[in-house]
Formats: sequence, structure tokens, C-alpha cells
Amino acid sequence: MEATVSDERPAREGPATFREVFAQVEYRAILTASTLSWIGDYIAKAAVTVLVYRETESVALSAAAFAVSYLPWLVGGPLLATLAERHRYRHVMVTCDLVRMALMVLVAIPGNPPWLILALLFGTTLANPPSQAARSALMPLILTGDRVVVGLSINASTGQAAQVVGYLIGAGIATVNPTAALLINAVTFGASALLVRFGVRDRPPAMTAAHRSHLLRETAQGFQIVFGRPVLRAIAVLVFSAMLFSIVPEGLAAAWAADRAGGDLDTGVAQAVIMAANPVGFILGGLLVGRAFSPARRLTLMRPLAVLAPAALVPALLDPPPAVVAVLAATCGFAVAGLLPVANGLFVRALPDGYRARAFGVMASGIQIIQGVAVLTTGLLAERFPIPAVVGTWSAAGVVLMLAAALTWPSREAVDAAVEAAGRVDPAGAVPHTRRPGTPAQATGAVDDRPGERGRRSHAVT
Repeated sequence: MEATVSDERPAREGPATFREVFAQVEYRAILTASTLSWIGDYIAKAAVTVLVYRETESVALSAAAFAVSYLPWLVGGPLLATLAERHRYRHVMVTCDLVRMALMVLVAIPGNPPWLILALLFGTTLANPPSQAARSALMPLILTGDRVVVGLSINASTGQAAQVVGYLIGAGIATVNPTAALLINAVTFGASALLVRFGVRDRPPAMTAAHRSHLLRETAQGFQIVFGRPVLRAIAVLVFSAMLFSIVPEGLAAAWAADRAGGDLDTGVAQAVIMAANPVGFILGGLLVGRAFSPARRLTLMRPLAVLAPAALVPALLDPPPAVVAVLAATCGFAVAGLLPVANGLFVRALPDGYRARAFGVMASGIQIIQGVAVLTTGLLAERFPIPAVVGTWSAAGVVLMLAAALTWPSREAVDAAVEAAGRVDPAGAVPHTRRPGTPAQATGAVDDRPGERGRRSHAVT
């Protein structure tokens, strides 16, 4: 199939600037609120692992305290994200922040037994899917045209930086006073709630009461729209494939550093360098690619970057020292950062308003599962084979996978039709039809007659 995307509709746009993106008051409020929450979360993760280990002296329970934050995405991410579609996005985000603030205060109470800490943490993380889904669905309503892609790139890079800062601050505070670190997280949630409440405009729910059916059915529609529409499915395959291998150096960093540390780097430093390399590369790639290239050029670069990302890790077969491993991981992160915001921007443009939160839940849950499977599988393989051979071979398979995804990328006509079809939402709440190029919109039966719907779509389609 023809795989040309270089002359898609955004080709007529100039690249958005950071100034244009930050000029949006609502975007600044959401980014600031999100950054506070991210830093607070990573501070809490570092603190909780220390707290649980001090109470139990159990590595397994300490690891469980760290891993519990991923559990809601695995067991019910799409279902919880669907809730964001039923209510006002601002209300969902504020409510989730207040719930998490209250639960983190309870976690910080001295003397809590480990089982109660884990239960409260699980309750806290249950609020993550609907909150993040609502934030994701708001982005194309706040930013227009290429600003969506640049905004997503800024978000992703800021999230990576928040991870590094949060872990460093959290580890430092947690060794002295874990309770203080947990209370800091509670404060960040409270501040986030205030920023969203007073900095974001209230909007009606994407799905009115008349359009609701059963929660499970609405969740299933999220899967249907992501995997049932060729363009969205192609984007999902590309994103999931990128996650399948880019996480591996970070996941195997501890064992890799222990095997190859020496010379100027001890084991701890080697592990830190490998783990930090991918986020650093991601930050640089997101900022440079998002700013230095036009929308048309970024679309052209998307597929080459998709192949470069796993290819950057193939030299691990040569068993390089940790410093070189870090360079390879940073290159992979750079390529992934150039790919993901563009893919995400195209994804939100091809989604109708009433399905964005649900589709986000599907994608976020898939990413969590893919990353977990990748680390688990390569970890098991590394028990029997050398880590460099495992990473290099796994990445070589990733090159083949990415080549297949690039070669089967939808045609320009299919992409244009998907973006156009996203502007028509079935009033009955069914997944919108995808009409063939050249077919009159009225023939599909999917023209939306709800007042204001077309006006909202104009924020996402350029």
C-alpha cells in the first residue's frame, strides 16, 4: 500500500512556536497542574518504597508499593477512562485531584500497616485513568492545528523531566522523612486542583445522558474505534511497537550495569546513567524535532524515526560499555520523541470529540501492558543469555516490526478521509462510520446535527 504522508493536510501550515502554545492560558494551567502532579507522584513513589521497606524489610513488598501505580491501567484503564467521557472534563480532573490529595494524606499517617498503605495507594491510582483521559481529551479543544503536536511534545518532554526531578527529590527527602515526601505529593494534588478549577474553562460533557448506554458497551466502543478504523489502528501499532523495545534498556539497567560496570563508573553510577539516558534523549528529541521541523517534514520523518528507534539499540550486540549503552538508549529516546507527538497529534485529529477519553484509555492501557511484557520477557531471556545479545536481538526484531508498520502505513487519501470522518459523530452514540473518499457525507448517515458539535471539532482538525 502506498505509504506517503509528506503532503497531508498539515503541509500547508507553518510550524507552531512555543510562544503560540504557551499563549493559551488554559494550556499553561493544565501543563503547570500536570507538572506538579507528576513531580509529586514520583516523589511519592520513591518515598513509599522506602517507607514500606523500613516497615517490612521486604524487597518484594517494597517493589509492590512501586508497581501498584500501574495496576489500575492493567485491570481497568479503559473502563475508568470511559467515565471521563460522561462528565465535564474540568470536573473530572478536579475531583480526581482532590480524591488523590485526601488519600495521600491518609497514606502519610505514621504507623499505617503495609497492607493499608498498599490499599490506599491503589485507591489513589484508580483516579489516574479518568484524570489523564480528561486531560488528553481537552488538548485538541484548547490547542488548534500544529499547536496540538507541539503541545503534546512539550507535555511528553516535561513528563520525562518531572520523572528525573521527582525521583531525585523523593529519594533525598524519603531517606530523612518519608512522611514529608508523601505530604508534598498531597499538596501538589491540591495545587493542581486549584489550577484546573480556576484556569480551565468549563465545557459540557462529551457524552450527554441521552447518549449513554452501558459502561461496558461504551468502553467496548473505545476498542472498536481504535482497532476498527485503519488509520487509528496503524497509529496504535506504531506507538505500541515503539514502546515494545524503547523501555528495555531502562528495565534491564540494574543487571546490565552490574555486569559491565568498571573503570570510571561504579555499578550505581552506571545504572543511573543508563536509566537516565532514554528520558534525556526523549526530552531533546521532543523539543528539537517539534520546533526545528515543519508539520509536513515531521510527518515525513515519522516513519524513518520509527525504524531508527530500534535500530539504535542493535549495536548492543557488540557488548559496549555502559557509557556507550547510554548513548544508544539516548538515541532511541530521541527517535521515539520525534515520532510519538506527531503520531499522537494525528491520532487526536482522527478521533471524534465523544471518543477521545475512551480511546486514550485503550492506548494508555496498551502502552502499560506492552512495556510490562517487554521488560518481563527480556528479563526472562537475560536469565539464560547475555544481556547485550538479548537487547540487540530484541531490537533487531523491532526493526523488522517497524519496517512492516512503516510499509503498511495508510495512504494520504485514507488519512484525509479519517480526519474528515472524525468531524461527524453519530447522535445515537454509535462509533462513527468511515466513508470512502469521494462519498458524500450525507450518504454515511453519520452527520452530526447536535448544536455546537462542529464548532468544537474545528479545534482538532486543521
